[in-house]
Amino acid sequence: MTVATEQFASANKAGVEMLLGIANTQFAAFERLSALNFNATKAAFEAGIGQTKALLGAKDIQDLVNLNASAAQPNLETAIAYSRSVYELATQTQAEMTKLIESQAAEFNKNMVAFLDRVSKAAPPGSDVIVAAVKSGIAAANSAYDNIAKISKQATEMAEANFAAATSAAKEARKKAA
Repeated sequence: MTVATEQFASANKAGVEMLLGIANTQFAAFERLSALNFNATKAAFEAGIGQTKALLGAKDIQDLVNLNASAAQPNLETAIAYSRSVYELATQTQAEMTKLIESQAAEFNKNMVAFLDRVSKAAPPGSDVIVAAVKSGIAAANSAYDNIAKISKQATEMAEANFAAATSAAKEARKKAA
């Protein structure tokens, strides 16, 4: 029974450590997102002040039209850069969370197999079939998780490629319109 108590305590400790890791990762992501939003807001405010001053200094209608047209391109590029930064932040946070969860799952699986090995040594004859079935189930779950992780990675790569293509298309469309 001591082995089970130690396993339980170890599993609880690992679970708490994982939750703390997730909380720290999420807090760091929130901190980076807050800084990004603050900087974007500050830059937009400063650009707005500069545009307002330029509009107030316009001599005629043609100057106003030219100022408005010239302000559109930097605003589009700023919006694209902001979107890219938010996307990169989300992708980075997802990667950190995946790494944390994968390491925790690998540790759990290793501990579970070790526990099953100890239990099977002390188990009555004939129970080795049940232990083998549980080990097989763990192996199948690991295989399924690996497949899901591969699919998720492919989907992320595809989304990144689509985002890059959309960004490029938006820039090209803006250049043609200008």
